[in-house]
Amino acid sequence: MKLITIIGARPQFIKAAAVSREIAKHKDIKEIIVHTGQHFDANMSKIFFHQMQIPKPDYNLEINSLTHGAMTGRMIEKIEEVLLQEKPDWVLVYGDTNSTIAGSLAAKKLHIKVAHVEAGLRSFNRNMPEEINRILTDKISDILFCPTDTAVQNLQNEGIGKNSLTRIVKCGDVMQDAAIFYSNLAQKPDFELPEKFILSTIHRAENTDDPKRLVSIFNALTKISNDIPIILPLHPRTKKIISNSQLTTHNSQLIIIDPVGYLEMIYLLKNCSLIMTDSGGLQKEAFFFEKPCVTLRDETEWVELVDNGFNKIVGADENKIISGYQEMIQMKNNYNINLYGNGEASKKIITELMK
Repeated sequence: MKLITIIGARPQFIKAAAVSREIAKHKDIKEIIVHTGQHFDANMSKIFFHQMQIPKPDYNLEINSLTHGAMTGRMIEKIEEVLLQEKPDWVLVYGDTNSTIAGSLAAKKLHIKVAHVEAGLRSFNRNMPEEINRILTDKISDILFCPTDTAVQNLQNEGIGKNSLTRIVKCGDVMQDAAIFYSNLAQKPDFELPEKFILSTIHRAENTDDPKRLVSIFNALTKISNDIPIILPLHPRTKKIISNSQLTTHNSQLIIIDPVGYLEMIYLLKNCSLIMTDSGGLQKEAFFFEKPCVTLRDETEWVELVDNGFNKIVGADENKIISGYQEMIQMKNNYNINLYGNGEASKKIITELMK
């Protein structure tokens, strides 16, 4: 069996690493990795392949820094060329990026089967490009690998899986597979860390492209950092926006750094007191490493984290962010609950594909 794995963004490298390790156990499966180039900064891309022991991509399409339409169109064109040359049995796509929908569309136009890992997630906010990508990918995939019961229910509510064309499989979350594997390989970043700190990330367009939301978030983080230092690895795109807007933090306790590699990020996750983020993946990783989370969005796909008290949604309102921090920093939760499988997701995915 020949698989083509399509990846292009940081979270997909993490997910693909877990599945690629499982694929490597099967001599009768050949995996070809296609990197679209969506993330091209060294700390956002190349370093991952080195640190995470992922084979060098067989193809790097180097498509980035374009509008959504232009990027997706170019990806479809270039991925189609690879598929025509390689003729795989399956195309494996992850998550909800432009690389995901481009890989799915290119494959289905050529009548190649598509498997979507992390299917069924819904924020119910169609202003998010990610929401459109995941809905369309779920509609055309042949196997939908769902991380949670909620994801399965979302698909069933949309009528997906009622015919024999699509198979829905609850497999657990491959990011938990990765967290378990890499936990003991965590690397301390090469800068001095405060004894106690909050780990924060901000990258989502709904925050970075809205000056009012961005200012409100940074005002809240600046005030919170008077209580406890905040380490903020900043996406290159966000850093550029902040630089152009001349937004200032006025507080040395808000420590803005360049993006770090995954193993350094694991170290920060393991040693922080709280996560404050607008990232979907980091919400789950907070749970994996038993840290409370404050989510700087108006909704989340990971509703089970909110329902069980591990995560609090605060949007971009300055007062709600500060209140959420004050509540969650004191939180003492019991993390002994199986929400995302027990590190067996990758094994279940490969077992299903081999049927």
